[in-house]
Order: sequence, then C-alpha cells, then structure tokens
Amino acid sequence: MKRFNKFVWGFLLCILLVVTTACTRKSADDNKLYLYNWTYYTPDALVAKFEEETGIDVIIDNFASNEEMFAKVMAGGNKGYDILFPSSDYTQIMIKLGLLSELDHDKLPNLRYISPLISEKASYDPEFKYSVPYFMGSSGIAVNTDRIEGAYEHSWSIFSDARFAGRMSLLDDMREVMGAALKHLGYDGNTTDEMQLKQAADLIREEWKPNIVKFDSESFGKAFSRGEFVVVHAYPENVFAEIPQESWPSIDFFIPEEGGMMYIDNMVIPSEARHKENAHTFINFMHDPKNYALFLDTFGFPPTTNTGAQQYMENKDFFFSVEDLANSDNIQDLGPELEKYNTLWETVRYEH
Repeated sequence: MKRFNKFVWGFLLCILLVVTTACTRKSADDNKLYLYNWTYYTPDALVAKFEEETGIDVIIDNFASNEEMFAKVMAGGNKGYDILFPSSDYTQIMIKLGLLSELDHDKLPNLRYISPLISEKASYDPEFKYSVPYFMGSSGIAVNTDRIEGAYEHSWSIFSDARFAGRMSLLDDMREVMGAALKHLGYDGNTTDEMQLKQAADLIREEWKPNIVKFDSESFGKAFSRGEFVVVHAYPENVFAEIPQESWPSIDFFIPEEGGMMYIDNMVIPSEARHKENAHTFINFMHDPKNYALFLDTFGFPPTTNTGAQQYMENKDFFFSVEDLANSDNIQDLGPELEKYNTLWETVRYEH
C-alpha cells in the first residue's frame, strides 16, 4: 500500500510539473508581441520604452514593399504576426479578404488624437474599424547637394537628367514609380486609363531607367549615405536614419511640385494573431501624444497624424509639410484594374 501511494504521489507530481511547465511556457509566450513593419520604421527607443512600461517583449521583422508583406501574409504570415503595417491600398485589400480583426475601441482611447484629415483621407476605413493610422506621409526625392553641381528642378524630371546618370535610384515599388510618372505627366496617380498608363511606362523605361543604377526599396538609404547614389527616390526616414544629424543640411529632400503618391500606413491586427490584447496595448501606446512625438522626432516627420503630439516635439524643422502633400494622391486599391499596372510594370522592370 505504501509502495502504491509512493507511485501515485510520484505520478501526480510528474503531472503537476508538466502542467506547471506548460503554463509557464504559455505565460512566457503570452508576453510577446510580433510586429511586421517597414524597414527603419520602428524607433528603437520607443520599443524599449514600451517593453519597460508593459513587460511585453517585442519581436520585429521588416519588409521593403507592400507586395512583399502581402505575399508573406498570404503564404501564412497572417498567423505569425500580431500587428502588420500596410499602406492604405493593401489595408483595403486585406479588409475585403477578411484577413483583419475588428478592433476594440474601448481598448484604444488614444484614437481621439487621430487627425480629422486622416479620417477624410482614409476612405477605405473611415471609422477605423480594422485599422489605426500609423503615419500619413509621402515618398519624395533626396539629393546630396554636396556631391552635385548646378541647379535642378524640384520635379520628377530629375530622373531624366543625364548629369546624374549612374548615380540615381528609383524605388522598387510599382505603384510609387508608376504613380510618380503619372503625376509628372499631369494624370491622376490612380488612373486606370490604358493610354495614360502606357505613356507613364514609356517615360520610365525610355527616359528614367537609362539613368538609374537600379530599382531599390531596401538598401538605397545606406547606398546614399555612402555616396554611391546622389539622387534617390526615397522615403525620408530611410535616408536620414543612415546619415548623422550634423550632415542633414546637405540633404535636400522634397516632394516634387507636380505631386507624388502619398500614403497612409496603418497598424492592423491579423485575424489569426495570437496576442491581440498586446497588439491593442501597443497601438494605444503609439498614439499617446508623448510617445507619438518621440516617433515623429526620430524621423523628422511633421505632425500630420496625431493632433496631440506637436506640443511634446523637440524638432520644429520637418523634411516636408502637410502643405507639400496638396498635389499628391493617396494610393488606392484598384481591384482587377491593377492588372493593367502589373502588365506594364513587367516591361519596365525586366525588359531592356
């Protein structure tokens, strides 16, 4: 009988150890947050602040284009991440496909700081049912004024300028580059008119492409900082993150006068995310005005998105202003019409 009792107690102890270990592992896993964000787009200081305040460990993967992000999501990445950061057109696509969780606004009180302008522009989700704006901005052009001679226009025509041949790059992003060419030609950056699209593709292929080193959405910031490129089609954060602040005055970043393709990048929670509570905590943390001010100061962004942040910002000089976006078009989901872009982009990208 004693031997039996020893056996029973030993067996129960083993079960207890297994259950305790499983619970501990589950608890540790619950303390995670997996982000899939654009390269250079998550300030280290802000992540450290979030981790310190919440005890939640943040793990970040990066992507270089919406297409790359979406392909990974469709291949199963929807299960591996808790927050994705798609631009407005891909946010709209994922809403239509049922890939996103509906947000609990009771857990997001800082939504009250979202700029009314964002609500106006975010026609894909004006009530923020599935998405919360991360930042509204625009790509543009960065020029290293220390490494060029002569004047140049604040226009997309700079990529036709043979003086800079072999020292320029364009983003490896179909909608950005096609949109830039369309705007330069005076067209809507979201047009589906076949003749207008062909003119844009011809412009890129015949006048811009011969002068660039490559299409690059990933390493252009580093290449620009090393002097390999002197003119780059760029997101400002990618460029200025690679350059010491004392050298910033030599960098002329501008949104072309004819306009470009503006964007609203969003925070969304995949429908199969494992840490939705933590995801809500991070989204609300981001839009605390003091935290959002840190985000803006890190990249020199203007306060286009959060109405409470400006009073806490140290930086008063921005790479661009809200006014600079006046002639730009927000990238929209074009549905089946996007195939017109895809077909022409293949000829731009891969034909010589």
